[in-house]
Amino acid sequence: MIHILVIDDEASIRESLGGILEDEGYQVTAAADGESGLELMAGQSFDVVLLDIWLPKMDGLAVLEHMKEFADRPEVIMISGHGTVETAVKATKLGAYDFLEKPLSLEKTLIAVKNAAEAHRLRAQNQELKRQVARVEIAGDSVPMKALRQQIGLMAPTNGRVLIYGESGTGKELVARTIHAQSARKEGMFVEVNCAAIPEDMIESELFGHCKGAFPGAEHEKEGRLRKADGGTLFLDEVGDMSLKTQSKVLRMLDEGRFTPVGMEEPVRVDVRVIAATNKDLEEEIARGNFREDLFYRLNVVPFVVPPLRERKEDIPVLARHFVREFSSQYSRRPKEISDEALEVLGRYSWPGNVRELRNVIERIVIMNPTVQRLEKKHLPSVLYREGTRRSLGEFNSLHEARAAYERDYILKKLDETNGNVSRTAEVLGLERSHLYRKMKALGIAVKE
Repeated sequence: MIHILVIDDEASIRESLGGILEDEGYQVTAAADGESGLELMAGQSFDVVLLDIWLPKMDGLAVLEHMKEFADRPEVIMISGHGTVETAVKATKLGAYDFLEKPLSLEKTLIAVKNAAEAHRLRAQNQELKRQVARVEIAGDSVPMKALRQQIGLMAPTNGRVLIYGESGTGKELVARTIHAQSARKEGMFVEVNCAAIPEDMIESELFGHCKGAFPGAEHEKEGRLRKADGGTLFLDEVGDMSLKTQSKVLRMLDEGRFTPVGMEEPVRVDVRVIAATNKDLEEEIARGNFREDLFYRLNVVPFVVPPLRERKEDIPVLARHFVREFSSQYSRRPKEISDEALEVLGRYSWPGNVRELRNVIERIVIMNPTVQRLEKKHLPSVLYREGTRRSLGEFNSLHEARAAYERDYILKKLDETNGNVSRTAEVLGLERSHLYRKMKALGIAVKE
């Protein structure tokens, strides 16, 4: 629902505008002065602001100037009973969408509000599209990734449904965004729904929306993700975690191209392409009774598999350099490079968290080493090269040597978990602090390692 903020020091105007706009189906909030209006905008999202120029303490132009600080700035319609051409020009330069004179014409006001709301929607959509394009880049020169890019190139231009399989952190969302960006729907919205992150009692409302009063706490009408994705792509992430009840409604929507928002009687038609992703074996979930077989066949028109990073280790140097460039730019760092020795360490690690874990590691070392131009092995988290250099059992000459190696690795792991805090590590290990110090010295572990 479109949310409008009215800022005017005259109570009669706030009340009359509020009543008229609510009758037209808008959600309206009012403020009596500029400071209150700015506080409301700092805590809530508005599409349009009707802003009086002559306000106590802080006038409308000053409020407009302060609004530059907001990332999601609403469209502003200035209203005044003492308007001049000079004031109107100044307001326009500060970003005002329109300028209305008092006494307000009902017809002109409603037209201005409708146009401003549409302008805000288009601006928000354009910004989201730019963010999506900036994020879409599948890096990797391995055979599986080349095949995946080829598969995307063939499938993206169609309207076929795609089901993306892969472990957590492999980049399933990136694949979905790439399919959208290369499709005929790329001008539409890409809307994500994380089925695992949204509570079961809220996911229907998030997907399908609800009307005012549909359930306790539903004070306003809510537009669901499906309606936002109309003309674009709906991405159902971790679809295997969706409840059976919601699965039934999604199945009906896919079959009929329409759905009924919670609490409403009339169905809503939408034109969306559905892409789903999961880290589960859905055929096993079907056998357990946790996933509908008919929905599986609707979604699994074209299956994509994103391999884990440990199965395409030749992509690690490419990804690492890509993330170094990305975060150096993002955090305004000088261009950095990463050494071959550091890349070798990254290549030996098993990456249980896949590409997401690698990305987090690179982000961490770029942030923590602002003046370093060449990232070396010593800049990497120690857990990475400990795993890579661990010896096999056959390499030990005695039980004493094997036990010492195990103790060293275990103590190093606990030190890493406590960020090098020896006292906390001793507590975790159940040792006296002095005993741990002696043990570390005997095993050749530096206190600050």
